[in-house]
Amino acid sequence: MFVGWFTFMWKRKLAHLETSTSLHLFLWQAYHMILYPFPLSNLSKNHELFHPFTPGKFAGNVNTLSQSKAQVHDLRFGSKKSQFKLGNTDCVKASSSALLELVPEIKKENLDFELPMFDPSRGLVVDLVVVGGGPSGLAVAQQVSEAGLTVCSIDPSPKLIWPNNYGVWVDEFEAMDLLDCLDTTWSSAVVYIDEKSTKNLNRPYARVNRKQLKTKMLQKCIANGVKFHQAKVIKVIHEESKSLLICNDGVTIQATLVLDATGFSRSLVQYDKPYNPGYQVAYGILAEVEEHPFDVDKMLFMDWRDSHLKNNLEIKERNSKIPTFLYAMPFSSTRIFLEETSLVARPGLKFEDIQERMVCRLKHLGIKVKSIEEDERCVIPMGGPLPVLPQRVLGIGGTAGMVHPSTGYMMARTLAAAPVVAKSIIRYLNNEKAPFGDELSAGIWRELWPIERRRQREFFCFGMDILLKLDLEGTRRFFDAFFDLEPRYWHGFLSSRLFLPELVTFGLSLFAHANNTCRVEIMAKGTLPLATMIGNLVQDRD
Repeated sequence: MFVGWFTFMWKRKLAHLETSTSLHLFLWQAYHMILYPFPLSNLSKNHELFHPFTPGKFAGNVNTLSQSKAQVHDLRFGSKKSQFKLGNTDCVKASSSALLELVPEIKKENLDFELPMFDPSRGLVVDLVVVGGGPSGLAVAQQVSEAGLTVCSIDPSPKLIWPNNYGVWVDEFEAMDLLDCLDTTWSSAVVYIDEKSTKNLNRPYARVNRKQLKTKMLQKCIANGVKFHQAKVIKVIHEESKSLLICNDGVTIQATLVLDATGFSRSLVQYDKPYNPGYQVAYGILAEVEEHPFDVDKMLFMDWRDSHLKNNLEIKERNSKIPTFLYAMPFSSTRIFLEETSLVARPGLKFEDIQERMVCRLKHLGIKVKSIEEDERCVIPMGGPLPVLPQRVLGIGGTAGMVHPSTGYMMARTLAAAPVVAKSIIRYLNNEKAPFGDELSAGIWRELWPIERRRQREFFCFGMDILLKLDLEGTRRFFDAFFDLEPRYWHGFLSSRLFLPELVTFGLSLFAHANNTCRVEIMAKGTLPLATMIGNLVQDRD
């Protein structure tokens, strides 16, 4: 009944966009429809979402390889050749294969210092076991151990340097005192909407120094007394006051709390709803080239131009329906990271498709690849349901649904969430009167996913649902309006700093900046997602 009422009211207001006066009235009424989705006369305590208050005022792109059950693509690095079918674009596919021939064999690089290993023979019950040695897992381990609690980190390759390129906005890492973990910084970024429109973003961007970041985190963990176990957790058995983690090497480790930081594999954290996210899929290369046309003082955030496809009508047609953009980090005039990316699609695009588009783009730009240092294949699930809240195993990062549903960003968001999780764990475990078992975990989950964060994520999922329905021209119109907003709005949206009241204002501002075609498209394709969002907000109450 609610969805039907909302859809009827929304379409009814759609008819009043003829004049600027009715447009302003529409925006004001839309604001109230979101804050108060029922007629004011029908509001009661059961229907009241929240009281509006004065609004206050892409986080780093995480190119993550995972073995998620939901993934259907081969995510391995290396020189595996794509199996192309013959067709009208044989020359493009042959070029794609030629590009892949330049990909080097896998070179796994490990940090060259010793880790203090966990001794299972002592039979100790540690305060916290962190499963997974990624950035967010190590951040929590570091901060919990700093408070004097016992921590064990379990990972199959604890010294392996993370293989992916992480890009972040500089202000995000500055806020976390991690500027020393950036290896290249660009003073600004640029977005190409099409051949005629360009957006210059005056916000410094940087690539994370993966080796430095992991070294810094591991050294702090070691100094704080964290122990490490090189294995994979295959099963967790929960008892009343502790949990038993069974590893694939036969070792059992006991812990008061378990934190799953394994990424998108969702190996320990449980979900009870159908998992049907959108997928961001990207293929990237760190390459030595003869030359490239990009300004080395600016990073290329998005390039939506499609002139490189004018002679390949089959690929051009595919791209017009589900577009991809180029993301590039120019380190010098001859060394550059290039990544062709599908922002979000359901199902996700195939790597072969993305590689074909990249080859066409590089040829059109006159970029001749001399050698490839590394290649990168990533699939990032976006949106979908949150895990069961609460549950006995704690989670952070991809396994806890913390990927930005509209952008795929996660690194800065999860690193910023690490202190929230750590402080909650410390406070509970240092309190002699604190609960244990399920009740203990429930309290920490509440602080990781408070109502305002859940509402924020619901809005981001609404944004993803609209992006899923936009073709190339619609996507261009959307980002043309998006990057015309006041910086506080697009900064806050990409960095997960806006909460629902501010997001409503952001949405209305975006609508006001959009052209009429984009407005009609947003309303036509966003009506049902908006109704779904509001319905979920009504149901989700503390």
